[in-house]
Amino acid sequence: VQLVESVGGSLHAGGSLRLSCLASGHTEFNYCMAWFRQTPGKKREGVAGISSYGSTGYADSAKGRFTISTDKVKNTLYLEMNSLEPGDSGMYYCAADVSRWVCPLWRYPSEYTSWGQGTQVTVSS
Repeated sequence: VQLVESVGGSLHAGGSLRLSCLASGHTEFNYCMAWFRQTPGKKREGVAGISSYGSTGYADSAKGRFTISTDKVKNTLYLEMNSLEPGDSGMYYCAADVSRWVCPLWRYPSEYTSWGQGTQVTVSS
């Protein structure tokens, strides 16, 4: 599966941004997909994950502000981010594994076999 993220952006705190990730290639009905964030010198951390059955998971920092969703017709993963804070800044990556549909370990990078190229999000105070 090939993943291509949309362009991120630079915005002020309190703003909103929607990231998208187009999947192509050997897309399957069953999948685990997620968004990760990475900042310089730190490990890639899970922000939100979703299964093909619609189960979702969120990092504590994302709960109540971010929403992960998929459009199965468009083969696209989304991350709607609201009330953005400077701490949300980083390189965002989408990830996918089409061999599973139960994703209890969604926040671990090792669970995914496909990755997008990353898109930068910068939130200023």
